[in-house]
Amino acid sequence: MSTPTASATKLPRLLGLIVIIFGAIFFVAGAATWTAVSVNLKAENITVSDDAAAFAGGAVDTPWEAFAQADIIKHHALDATGGKTYAELDKEDPLRAVAMNGSFLRASLFTSVVAFGVALLVMGLGVVFAITGVAIRKLAPATDVTPAKPELASSAV
Repeated sequence: MSTPTASATKLPRLLGLIVIIFGAIFFVAGAATWTAVSVNLKAENITVSDDAAAFAGGAVDTPWEAFAQADIIKHHALDATGGKTYAELDKEDPLRAVAMNGSFLRASLFTSVVAFGVALLVMGLGVVFAITGVAIRKLAPATDVTPAKPELASSAV
C-alpha cells in the first residue's frame, strides 16, 4: 500500500477550506440581504391592516407580515370592485384604478416575500457548504505524512 504524498493530502484539505469560506460568504450575503429587505420594508412604515388574518397592527418588516398585508389588500380590493379583478373590469370603470393599485401593492409585497426566501435559501446553502467543507477536511488524510525509514524496516527482520 502506497502512502500519499504530502501535496496529495493538502489538496482535499485546501478544497475543504475553500468550501467553508464560500459557505461563510453565502451565509453572510444571505443575512445581509434579509436585513436589507427588512430595513427597507420597515422604512416604508407599512402597518398590517387591523382586519388581517394575522399580525394585525404590526409593522411590515418580515415575510410573514408582508404576506398577511398582501392578502388583506387583495380582500379590500375585491370588496371595492364587487369581486372583480383588474382584468375583469371594463376599461372605463373608475374602480379599475383601485384594482390596479391593489395589484401593484400586492406585487411589491410579494417581491419582498420572494427576496426574503432567496436570502434564507442562500443562508441555508452557506450552512450546507460549511458543513461539507468541514466533512471534506475531516475525511482528508493528515498533512504530516512522513515516509517510513528504510533502516527501521530492515532491522526488524
